[in-house]
Amino acid sequence: MTDDAPRPAPFWERPLASLDAGEWEALCDGCGKCCLHKAEDEDSGRIYPTNIACRLLDRETARCSDYAHRKRHVPDCLQLTLAKVEDIDWLPLTCAYRLRAGGKPLFDWHYLISGDREAVHRAGQSVRGWTVAEADAGPYENHLVDFPI
Repeated sequence: MTDDAPRPAPFWERPLASLDAGEWEALCDGCGKCCLHKAEDEDSGRIYPTNIACRLLDRETARCSDYAHRKRHVPDCLQLTLAKVEDIDWLPLTCAYRLRAGGKPLFDWHYLISGDREAVHRAGQSVRGWTVAEADAGPYENHLVDFPI
């Protein structure tokens, strides 16, 4: 006997508003790009990415070293919500939240597709290997990156 009933879509293909807290957190691809400091042009308000890592970002794993308590250490750390995903234009172009909010599929290297958490790094889509520690950085304008993150 075969089961011909259609299988439900994987959670990451459902609308973001339907995800529970665990599914929401699991959507993160672990690239670490959102944990880079940004510089804002005072005149235009334009946001520029830098290669300066948040002090809590483990630069080897591209993951927060104290995610559960990050707001205690970095009060302005952003808690990403559905409303914020739709309003924040500086989220990385490859961000799973941004992609799904726009109705786009995840990239093949996303661990939910590939089954491999290292795939994001091998694909060159993470911050691993090219960031500077916040404590060592100095002026942000010396660390602007000239490529989209």
